[in-house]
Amino acid sequence: MSKTKKITKSKSKSIEETLWESANKLRGSVEPAEYKHVVLGLIFLKFASDKFELRRKELIADKKENFLEIPEFYGMDNVFYLDEISRWSYIINNSKQNDIALIIDTALHNIEKKNVSLKGALPDNYFSRLGLDKSKLASLLDSINDIDTLKDKSQDIVGKVYEYFLKKFALAEGKGKGEFYTPKSIVNLITELIEPYNGAIYDPACGSGGMFVQSIKFVESHHGNTNQVYIHGQEYTNTTYKLAKMNLAIRGISGNLGDKAADTFHDDQHKDLKADYIMANPPFNQKDWRAENELTDDPRWRGYEVPPKSNANYAWILNMVSKLSENGIAGFILANGALSGGGVEYQIRRKLIENNLIEAILVLPRSMFYTTDISVTLWIVNKNKKEHSKKIDDINRNYRNRENEILFMDLRQQGIPFEKKFIEFSEDNISEITSTYHTWQEDLSKYKNIPEFCYSADIDEVIKKDFSLVPSKYIEFINRDENIDFDTKMKTLQGEISELLTEQEKSKKDLIDVFKELGYEIKL
Repeated sequence: MSKTKKITKSKSKSIEETLWESANKLRGSVEPAEYKHVVLGLIFLKFASDKFELRRKELIADKKENFLEIPEFYGMDNVFYLDEISRWSYIINNSKQNDIALIIDTALHNIEKKNVSLKGALPDNYFSRLGLDKSKLASLLDSINDIDTLKDKSQDIVGKVYEYFLKKFALAEGKGKGEFYTPKSIVNLITELIEPYNGAIYDPACGSGGMFVQSIKFVESHHGNTNQVYIHGQEYTNTTYKLAKMNLAIRGISGNLGDKAADTFHDDQHKDLKADYIMANPPFNQKDWRAENELTDDPRWRGYEVPPKSNANYAWILNMVSKLSENGIAGFILANGALSGGGVEYQIRRKLIENNLIEAILVLPRSMFYTTDISVTLWIVNKNKKEHSKKIDDINRNYRNRENEILFMDLRQQGIPFEKKFIEFSEDNISEITSTYHTWQEDLSKYKNIPEFCYSADIDEVIKKDFSLVPSKYIEFINRDENIDFDTKMKTLQGEISELLTEQEKSKKDLIDVFKELGYEIKL
């Protein structure tokens, strides 16, 4: 008999928060980068098993007992077939055994073997290899057993838990790591801007698949047909590739992530793809992405200079431009350095602008990413800046064509704080930003430039500024010194400095005490 204990959601904490606290306490000395594959693998196993058991009951109710062990009768309902040794009930019944780690590894291996769509998706020998404490692993199984994944289909319980854990692990891994996760509010903003209703969606650096998940949610929220969305992605890191495949599988999303984890530049898994929508957050300022004489005649930069090997920013841009369909649109994140600068990057940027591909440039607030605190930029590239922009300018009474304009937005004053040191966009922020963009896109006569927020620049202005895409060169900024309460600012700063000096004195005293205990005296 499997355990039936269910978790009761407290007034103050959600099920995902409660489960995270429980799982994190059991982590012990295992690094978050490793532990996430353990926890997320088990969440997937619990979900897959719950769906399997539900389908099994349906077959029994329909008097189809003869089909209970035929995988096709599960696959037809987008359910993974599980042998007995891969079912959650079997795992729980053996959770106190000494070889429970091996039992779990065997279960995951067997599921992947029996379900072709999961090839390369599940953690491989993580449990046995990490040498997890047996009692802690048993407790973790008990915690995950509390998730009723099928309780409320409309709430996507397991999807919410999986997404929450991805975010928390990205936060735990911190700066320089956690590249597998793009903050949800940024993904939401990109989705609302480019509106991927139907067609092929591509992400050349898909991480854990967050862009795809949000695209499907966008289609569902706008009552579209998810069967008309075709997902294509690629990921370089093998463990992250597995996360993405699990992330899609948990939500029943089918997608082509290539045959394996691979470098987008050196082993393109989607050479002939023409995507209607591209959403991406590729690595920032990637150095030495190719050797000196490598990829110099790659068709992806045909018509442009070869991107410099010292920085891959423009290689990512040209890869995406080459993948866009005739009417395709892309929204992607890059470091701010790509907005200006000389050399080969200047030449490529100039041609992109002259070819009318750059539609909008939005500079984001600092501290939105868990891996870096720098401000970054959201680019919108459009292969068809439509002629419905030919509207009358109410001020000059001249015809303006949006095809020859670029919208610049400065979002650095947008966003709300979370987790003490990070910033995210609120729903109101996203609504204001997307409303401004779509108004500009659809009817230029109704759009207005707003100081410190947005400005629509004619191509002639961009040429005069030597093809710079830095928003502050176009957006009007007002001197706000007169609105600053210096007394309040100085008092706040005084308190912060006082706190820092107090901590410094305490650290100094602690250091002196340590040396005293060792028999040495420090004279100041």
